[in-house]
Amino acid sequence: MTVSNIAHLPTPQEAEEAKITSRALSKYAQNDRLHLKIANQSNDSDDLILPGYAINLLLDILTEMSKGNAITVMPIHVELTMQETAELLNVSRPHLVELLEQGKIPFRKVGTHRRVLAKDVFDYKQRIDSGRLEALDELAAQAQELGMGYE
Repeated sequence: MTVSNIAHLPTPQEAEEAKITSRALSKYAQNDRLHLKIANQSNDSDDLILPGYAINLLLDILTEMSKGNAITVMPIHVELTMQETAELLNVSRPHLVELLEQGKIPFRKVGTHRRVLAKDVFDYKQRIDSGRLEALDELAAQAQELGMGYE
């Protein structure tokens, strides 16, 4: 499976439907499983059991859709191209090559092409985001110590 470069922006009607559905589903977000009955316009129906993790994932998807955002779901083990990786990290391809060559993100070569596991990209992103938050906390603490008016 590869990452699709085609993103679907929800229509206003889809965003509104997602908002209504996410509000209803949010009441059940703490459950470890959910029994659902789904039906189409022809009254064909099925009973489903939705695991807790899937409930929260679906809730996240619906919440983003309700805001008009396009979303992508991908398996963690998928290999990404350089372009896909750069887009996920919001960096240039040359900068990404530097990160890979410095060993900050693991990769493998397929011929002359580099491939990166989505898991490794998300791990790297989490590490840099954590570092940024720590730096912001330190700056805020220093500002408070210096009485710079931040409370």
